[in-house]
Amino acid sequence: MSYDQHPADIQREFEANQANGNVGSILVSETDRLRVWHIVLPAGERLPVHKHVLNYFWTALSVGKSRSHHMNGQVNEHEYSVGETKHFEYGPGEFMMHDLENIGDTELRFVTVEMKDGENEPLRVN
Repeated sequence: MSYDQHPADIQREFEANQANGNVGSILVSETDRLRVWHIVLPAGERLPVHKHVLNYFWTALSVGKSRSHHMNGQVNEHEYSVGETKHFEYGPGEFMMHDLENIGDTELRFVTVEMKDGENEPLRVN
């Protein structure tokens, strides 16, 4: 499976965003050790395809439902509860690319924290 099974517009995002390190809506803090992001997605909105290379975790600040298209061709849907938290770790050269679409009727809100002291160099953000 690969991302060529996704709709054409999403395929183009995977191709264009190979180095997109913007893993949230707003970068609210960055030090030499951490990046802290807020994600705010109104119903029907999407966070474009982005690439995770750093160890990180997210915590849901609202209830809601999302859909993500992944680089390997998978499409996942998930329902969130307030306080739900997930952790991810990446070894040398490992990464994950995906988008995040709010398919529910409530605003999705998250805090995402990336640790910059892992196996991979941080991607540039803008």
